Amino acid sequence: MTTSNSGSVQKWRSDKLSHLGSSIFAEVAEWKEQARKSGLGVIDLGIGSPDQAPAPEIREALSAAVLRDDSYSYPASKGSANFREQAAKWMNWRFGVEVDPEEELVSLMGSQDGLAHLALAACNPGDLAIVPDPGYPIYSGSLAIAGVKAWPLPLLADNDFLPDLDSIPEDVWQKAVFILLAFPGNPISVTADYAYMEKLVGLARKWEVLIIHDLAYSEMGFDGYRPLSILQVPGAIHTAVEFHSFSKSFNMAGCRIGFMTGNREAVGALRELKSNVDYGVFNPVQEAAVLALELAMQGDGRLEVAPLYEHRRNVFMQALAEEGWTVPSPKATMFIWAPLPEDYCAGQPGRSRRFAQELLLKTGVAIIPGDAFGVQGEGFVRIALVEDEAKLVEAARRIGRFVRALR
Repeated sequence: MTTSNSGSVQKWRSDKLSHLGSSIFAEVAEWKEQARKSGLGVIDLGIGSPDQAPAPEIREALSAAVLRDDSYSYPASKGSANFREQAAKWMNWRFGVEVDPEEELVSLMGSQDGLAHLALAACNPGDLAIVPDPGYPIYSGSLAIAGVKAWPLPLLADNDFLPDLDSIPEDVWQKAVFILLAFPGNPISVTADYAYMEKLVGLARKWEVLIIHDLAYSEMGFDGYRPLSILQVPGAIHTAVEFHSFSKSFNMAGCRIGFMTGNREAVGALRELKSNVDYGVFNPVQEAAVLALELAMQGDGRLEVAPLYEHRRNVFMQALAEEGWTVPSPKATMFIWAPLPEDYCAGQPGRSRRFAQELLLKTGVAIIPGDAFGVQGEGFVRIALVEDEAKLVEAARRIGRFVRALR
């Protein structure tokens, strides 16, 4: 805030910023700094940033493209024809889904780019959207940016955290422009079968509601589980779009590339908006992404990320159980959604945040409190499997000592 010459107070900060929900990550960063100053070695299991690099061939392709003189013109915001065509081929190879790369697919600066902008492109201020609670912060944050009202769909332990579609009132279906869901999700790696997807598509078509399916973790299924595309359901392309990310699937988080595919009207709306706000993804990054898709489609498993995270899950869950804290084991993603020990500040508001802060300041292990993802996240914490096995075992030991000291 600044005081003007007239003495009045000027505030150059939008009220919307207070509703974006990402402040917890800045808060955890401050806790980490405090822990380091006190002499603790921090093990950061907070932000879900992959700790692996892309395959050598991908990095080599990126390096070669960066050195070419012709790589520095403005890229098209919709994505190069080569990238879109390759992404469409991969959708067919991976899911058996056919999409038109010209009209039904748009490149993104990571899937968060599209998630942040789609409400602006598809809705008017005052519209209603259905979003999961708990959910990835940008889900509700994007609505705040667009002036869209959120109808939180609770993800409850009693229903294995699967969104209960029957609990959505008819008047909400009537008003909603879109419903946003993720299988598997973040922060909860909830999964859905084909029958559930069919039911979702049927309801969306009945009420003329757009389905937004965030499939950022499509390649992180465990124990034989392979996540499904909503577009595998016949007719879904008339009422659904889906986000895909190279960050988690190919360890290309810093490259910032992904795509949205599906319903051509929604794809066109997002493409039109983005043509006014950016010039697209750096061409060398698109070329590297094309190679990643080509290598994946060779089917030899060289780029598979699931085995690494499945093994990490197994090691961490066993170590945590040996320390006396048993939590549910996820079927997918890089995240553990852990209920707090029952005797920890039972019934008190803010106990998830207090647990995460105390754990970090006393042990150096950084995790994210569940209430950062929505009201229903209170009483839980999210733990990211983004360190090697030795650090995960050490983190489990530290957490175990902390939990035992609570008793």
